[in-house]
Amino acid sequence: MDSSINKGRSLIIKLSIFIIALVALLFYFNSLKGPVDKNDNKNIIINIPRGSSSSKIASILKENHLIKSKFVFKLVSKQKKADNLFKAGSYRFKKSMSMYQIIDKIISGDVYKETVRITIPEGFELKQIVDRIVNNDKLNIDREKLMYVIENGDFDFKFLKGIPKGKNRLEGFLFPDTYEFEKNITEKEIIYKMLKRFDEVFKKEYYERAEQLNMSVVEVVTLASIIEKEAKLDEERAIISSVFHNRLKKNMLLQSCATVQYALGKRKERLTYKDLEINSPFNTYKRFGLPPMPIASPGKASIKAALYPADTDYLYFVSNGDGSHSFSKSYSAHLRAKNRNY
Repeated sequence: MDSSINKGRSLIIKLSIFIIALVALLFYFNSLKGPVDKNDNKNIIINIPRGSSSSKIASILKENHLIKSKFVFKLVSKQKKADNLFKAGSYRFKKSMSMYQIIDKIISGDVYKETVRITIPEGFELKQIVDRIVNNDKLNIDREKLMYVIENGDFDFKFLKGIPKGKNRLEGFLFPDTYEFEKNITEKEIIYKMLKRFDEVFKKEYYERAEQLNMSVVEVVTLASIIEKEAKLDEERAIISSVFHNRLKKNMLLQSCATVQYALGKRKERLTYKDLEINSPFNTYKRFGLPPMPIASPGKASIKAALYPADTDYLYFVSNGDGSHSFSKSYSAHLRAKNRNY
């Protein structure tokens, strides 16, 4: 009797030990699937060669301390039937990623592409944009090819319809923003990406508003580019816009110094009377209406200001020297404002 009881107890103890050992083993096995270091978010770039098996990939990952066990990686890969799904390429991993996250990334082909960040400031002219792109030594962009694309490339965007191919035809439409360009990007892909950004900003509502104002998209962007060059403070953009809209309605010369500077091909802090006499379609001191095309790339705020001017009777403005402007309804008031500031 005592012997059978002892045997039963012994069996229970052995079974308990087995279960505990099994649970510990399962826990340990699962831990091997987890991150090597959940707190390490440093990027590690590795390359998975074409045709790599799960065994080969496991070795690469283990050598880079991205997984804890090659055996477990191969086992999980087999469970997920991933051997024929792995995609070659460069990948960016972190030690904080689990084995499942790593496997899923290689299956999805979410490869790492080295990029170059370039910022195009609001108000940049086309030639400045070209210089910034071409002069970036991390990109291999050819100036002549880039200019050819700008002047002759085919781009199917609504806002470009009716604009003839030729020199500076994309002035104003290469949207100012911060871009991530892949290192092997082509000249056409760069221009397309910038035009697409403009397309995203110039939404349907803006086309409808332009029609209400009886303005073409080119005219809106042209006015926005002048506002971009004249305005220094965001709160003044719509007011400056109202001045130009009011002058256009009254068939007055716009008299924007920014357009004369564009005609001169250089920026000057002060224009001379001789500068104002330059014979150019961009000289709004001599030519009525808007210039034939934009003079720079306006940002979203200036585009919106061109479409939605403030409701004012102002016809003049003059710089106060601190970025702000004084606005006037009459020429006599404008002269008094100028005398105060000069």
